[in-house]
Amino acid sequence: MKPIPDLRLAVQAVALLLAASQASQSTMPLNLPNPFTALMTAAKTHALAYGPLIPALSPVDASLLETNPKVDVAALHALGIKVVPWTTNDPARMRRIIALHPDGLISDRPDLLQQALAEARKTDPTIPAHFDVQGHRGGRGLRPENTLPAFEAGMDNLIDTIETDTGVTKDHQSIIWHDQFLNPESCRRLDGRPYDYSNAIWHRDQTLAHAQTTFVCDKLHPRFPDQRNDLSLSPAAVAFAAQEHLPSPYTPITVDQLFRFAAFYTTFYKSGPGRTHPAAAERAAHAAHVHFNLETKILPFPDGGNTEPTGNEEPTTNHTVDPQTFVTTLCGAVTRAHMESRSDIQSFDFRTLQLVEEQFPKISTFYLTSDPKLLSSDLVPKSLRQP
Repeated sequence: MKPIPDLRLAVQAVALLLAASQASQSTMPLNLPNPFTALMTAAKTHALAYGPLIPALSPVDASLLETNPKVDVAALHALGIKVVPWTTNDPARMRRIIALHPDGLISDRPDLLQQALAEARKTDPTIPAHFDVQGHRGGRGLRPENTLPAFEAGMDNLIDTIETDTGVTKDHQSIIWHDQFLNPESCRRLDGRPYDYSNAIWHRDQTLAHAQTTFVCDKLHPRFPDQRNDLSLSPAAVAFAAQEHLPSPYTPITVDQLFRFAAFYTTFYKSGPGRTHPAAAERAAHAAHVHFNLETKILPFPDGGNTEPTGNEEPTTNHTVDPQTFVTTLCGAVTRAHMESRSDIQSFDFRTLQLVEEQFPKISTFYLTSDPKLLSSDLVPKSLRQP
């Protein structure tokens, strides 16, 4: 197993590699169609050739807030395309976006988003009746990201959708994590031995059993001052981890386990130990229908093989499985659980989204975007690439 050094966020990698020199430009050429509207028109055509579901757009929130916004929400709505921006944590910024009437918003702080939405509804009755409140990585502003306690915190705050990230292990299990390895900034070894970038392991090079018996991901991040890892705040996660025979509630889990946890959480508050909680009925009713927004953590880069990125350079290769294996693994978990109607697949790698549309047409897709100039690069499939 090859050790790996640090990787940055996937979105930053793409943007820095291909668009940094032009990222400050905020207006679109007047003689060209809006690239986001054109992208989603092409994506809609592709998806409808295989099934009835229209894909959605998930743009970075800044795309809606500039003086000349790059994303035209009204034009996309006219095409039947939903718009759910990412990732907004400032209440004032939340209110500005809500006023534009997108279909939802992704946030690390679902508690603050719920407050901002409630305030906005008092003065704007035209806000969509179903505004999709999505907890980013569960609710990483409240608990360590992409863990059972983070997902519990999100459901405690009545989110409509759990947004999370997925990878693929050596034994083709759909593991939940943002990076293509368990990041030492969030995870540690259960046995107390040192763990850093020099001995980290790609998901594709370790089995799920190895990941779950070796690591616990409960480290707190200074970026989120209100983040807590006190297990007394996560009773459902503690009980579920015991039922699943996990070493810790902060053990990395799979998509299959996430689905089971949502059902467990519902029962926990409907008829289990949490039934006496003042918000028990509301929590159980909401969790019974919670949606899942599952990202394929792969980029349209070539496979890196046994090579390794060096230092803090941005990655130019993937260290995960190929797009087809990724889609087969993730969508296999969705279909096994019969969760097609409650799951979305999102990605910056549109190859995976097209495979989902072609092979799993009962699962909806979300096109993640950042700088519009990337849409005309060779990172985008030719059928979707913009001029």
